[in-house]
Amino acid sequence: MPKSKEITTKHIGLLLFEGFSNLCLANAVEPLRAANTLARRPLYDWTYYSRSSQTVQSSSALPVQPKPLTGEAAGAALLIMPSYGYHQLDTPELRRSLRAAAGRFQMLAGLDTGSWLLAAAGLLNGYRATAHWDTLGELAEAFPNVDVVDARWVIDGARASCGGATTTLEMMLELIERHHGATLALEVAALFMFGERDPQMNPLRRWPDDQLLHAAAALMRRHVEEPLSIAAVAEHLQISQRRLEQIARAETGDSPGKIYRRIRLAEARRRLEQTRESVAEIALRCGYRDPTAMARAFGAEYGITPRQARQLAK
Repeated sequence: MPKSKEITTKHIGLLLFEGFSNLCLANAVEPLRAANTLARRPLYDWTYYSRSSQTVQSSSALPVQPKPLTGEAAGAALLIMPSYGYHQLDTPELRRSLRAAAGRFQMLAGLDTGSWLLAAAGLLNGYRATAHWDTLGELAEAFPNVDVVDARWVIDGARASCGGATTTLEMMLELIERHHGATLALEVAALFMFGERDPQMNPLRRWPDDQLLHAAAALMRRHVEEPLSIAAVAEHLQISQRRLEQIARAETGDSPGKIYRRIRLAEARRRLEQTRESVAEIALRCGYRDPTAMARAFGAEYGITPRQARQLAK
């Protein structure tokens, strides 16, 4: 990852409409919050926008106080989140507003049925896009200039789209990876236990490499206090240790052991900052029988001692 002074905070806008999906919103924002937490720097900030400054409520009645989407709103990405009632939301005024926003935001992304509003504004012409599967056929028929694909999420240049609430998390992890590297995206995914599956229900050996690595990281996150051997992780995934090593290096440039160590040290730092547990107790809870060994690994990873990390959090 670049040095902190070389990183500028990326601003993400979320355009909400009455009846938006609260789950979709959480899956969009929480990965950004987690990336900031893990990186210990403001990689992202975000603002909730709407067509006015009036409070909007989610489909589950969660109120959000947005800012109006004016000509001053700009940033790295604008996520359009309508959910139900998207036909009624498609007005000439909204089309003009979205076209104007396309000149101020580096990327526009349609979440759930948001692709419909982007397509109606002519902003997906010539782009690949997807949407919630209930509207996929209708989208393709209504907008022949859009390359509608049956996919969980799509990122095509300055446009992105995903099929709904759970796929929003997957798309956001991909954006974090593109912005800040695969290792951080993997740590964010592991924080949410993303990637865990029952191999009896869905044989892991058939998965794409990136999904296998997410499954490995989720397994590592589950076994922080009693770390597994890398061979045991590979066995759980029904692949060889050599294959796991190859996948990890191809996807992140790091070994599985280094990924595991970073996950354990991230948990150690969280405990240092958020609990009153002693350094020795935290070392045990993070798989280190010797606090000195954890302190050495911690210093190599973060450039400070565990006690300094605790002081900085006060």
